[in-house]
Amino acid sequence: MPVACSAKCGAPAVLKRPKTGDTLCKECFFNAFELEIHHTIVKNKLFEKHRRVAIAASGGKDSTVLAHVLKVLNERYTYGLDLVLLSIDEGITGYRDDSLETVKQNKEDYEMDLKILSYNELYGWTMDAIVNQIGRKNNCTFCGVFRRQALDRGAALLRVDCVVTGHNADDIAETVLMNVLRGDIARLQRCTDIITTGSDSIPRCKPLKYAYEKEIVMYAYYKKLVYFSTECIFAPNAYRGHARTFLKHLEKIRPASIMDIIHSGEQFSIKEGVKLPNREICKLCGYLSSQPVCKACSLLEGLNKGLPKLSLSKQSVQNRIRLENQIKIQQAVAQL
Repeated sequence: MPVACSAKCGAPAVLKRPKTGDTLCKECFFNAFELEIHHTIVKNKLFEKHRRVAIAASGGKDSTVLAHVLKVLNERYTYGLDLVLLSIDEGITGYRDDSLETVKQNKEDYEMDLKILSYNELYGWTMDAIVNQIGRKNNCTFCGVFRRQALDRGAALLRVDCVVTGHNADDIAETVLMNVLRGDIARLQRCTDIITTGSDSIPRCKPLKYAYEKEIVMYAYYKKLVYFSTECIFAPNAYRGHARTFLKHLEKIRPASIMDIIHSGEQFSIKEGVKLPNREICKLCGYLSSQPVCKACSLLEGLNKGLPKLSLSKQSVQNRIRLENQIKIQQAVAQL
């Protein structure tokens, strides 16, 4: 016997929401999902009217659903936003080149302008070339650092007022777990913030912060949205994957664990006396950094000098090795 929709609309239910346990028909699920995101946007004052907003678009389910929902809400509630798509091409053959075709389809479907920036044009390297030099270990560190700065540079080029990313509740809960396990105090303090500031002072926000990944997938499925679902070929050994597996096990036992972890992260505070990184300007690229030379420039320097593992070391180790190299060069010159 069909189960009735919990919203009492008279239609039969087609799904059970993982987040709330409600049994809903498609239309009531769409309304509930969209209304929750609208509530997140309004409650947290993510946008001001008539702002230009870049959607970080990868072609995956999260950014595709985000683009679709923002277009719907922008029209329904008259946000007055000028929405554009911003994509980063990391240069991963068989992965990013295919997903960018989906982004181009989103551009047509949602009638938004699209800007694609590549690692090759920004840094002179592709992820394929980086992995060829460093191997499959630590490659996600290079990609993550370069991608964050690439989004900042793209936002500056597009002259947007804000960048929205498709980070969902699962992503944020994973990040909380990772930062706790690594003892990363600086990131732990801000990883649950719904609004953060990029290195160019253009704010980033996460409208899907409280949306479960499973519900994003169901929304995309029932809306018949086109998205790219293949995992990055360089990601299987990423540290985040282990946190994700652990979180999925917790979710099976207790679906509310995802939201519980997020709320716990929101309540974390740093005791007095704990030194946090200072924000300063990178002397090479001019973007904000916690060191005189930002992580992106440090990684790029290591690649260009054929010493990628050096750039993964702590700043004090890097400075010592640079000083030793300078002394060796001076001694060699003096002997000539």
